[in-house]
Amino acid sequence: MKTLVIGANGQIGRIFCSKAHQAGFSLRAMVRESGQTAWFQEQGIETVVADIEGDFQRALQGCDQLVFTAGAGAKGGPDKTLLVDLYGAIRTVDFAKAQGIHRMIMVSAMRSMVPQTAPEFLRPYAAAKFAADHYLMSSGLPYLILLPGRLTDEPASHRIRTVRDESLPITISRENVAECLLAALRYDSLCNQQIILLDGDEDIDEIFAREIASEPEALT
Repeated sequence: MKTLVIGANGQIGRIFCSKAHQAGFSLRAMVRESGQTAWFQEQGIETVVADIEGDFQRALQGCDQLVFTAGAGAKGGPDKTLLVDLYGAIRTVDFAKAQGIHRMIMVSAMRSMVPQTAPEFLRPYAAAKFAADHYLMSSGLPYLILLPGRLTDEPASHRIRTVRDESLPITISRENVAECLLAALRYDSLCNQQIILLDGDEDIDEIFAREIASEPEALT
């Protein structure tokens, strides 16, 4: 099974691609510029140059599933938030359905669940993620939506929690998010769920194994 990674050159994308390749998974890393290919090719990771704001449908050809971890985020400005986090994600869903992709794994944001509770500067981004997530959920395409809290650069602990507790920090390391994506590849039948990701005390694999045995429903 080959996985297309959209947003492969981002911070989470690079960590994930490296880990997944080392674990033996077949990947295709989508990058926006040819100059970004060298890092992946040095590791033996297949690359394709395509722009999420352009025509990137060809990048999906021959792939079975995809990971969407692209994002302009709060730093990209309202125009990039609309074009990448919202419309780019929507177009990815449409292209994935047209190409017969078996599952789309979306890296969203915990703040997207209730955008108006996000800090004011993050609300447009959270609202874009909210809309993109709901478009995916209503598309009929099998999905897994990961909802990380505020990202940090701490090393992976391999331990998370999936329930928000107001008394605890709402943070998770980027490397732990990458580890969760890796677990999602291992549990390839886990579909049609949203999972909150926060640093915690439970082993990532144990959580994903439990989720695969549970009824498909959003975690709140």
